[in-house]
Amino acid sequence: MARKHSKRGHYDEPEQPDEVAAQPEQCWLCARPLGKTIVWHHPVPKSRGGRDVVPMHPICQQTLIANFTNTELQRHAMDVEALLDNPNVRKFVNWVAKKDPDFNATTAKKQR
Repeated sequence: MARKHSKRGHYDEPEQPDEVAAQPEQCWLCARPLGKTIVWHHPVPKSRGGRDVVPMHPICQQTLIANFTNTELQRHAMDVEALLDNPNVRKFVNWVAKKDPDFNATTAKKQR
């Protein structure tokens, strides 16, 4: 018995995505324009049930990881201002504000 409808759809109509994913404009932490390399960071770590992701510079993500534990990141969740209250993070954001969007450097190790 022949099928009424094909499983694969029509061959003459290629599948088109509804929307083209827009390039994120700025970093979640430092609010600078994003460069070529974008890291999708989980503000609440995946190990703590986080599902949302935000765009960041790699150096900004490394700074967060160096200054906060997963428990602390979970506690702050999506509150950027709470993260910026940390003196090390505030100092970093002020320093990196004048840098090129693709700027990258080594960051300090975890201070625990």
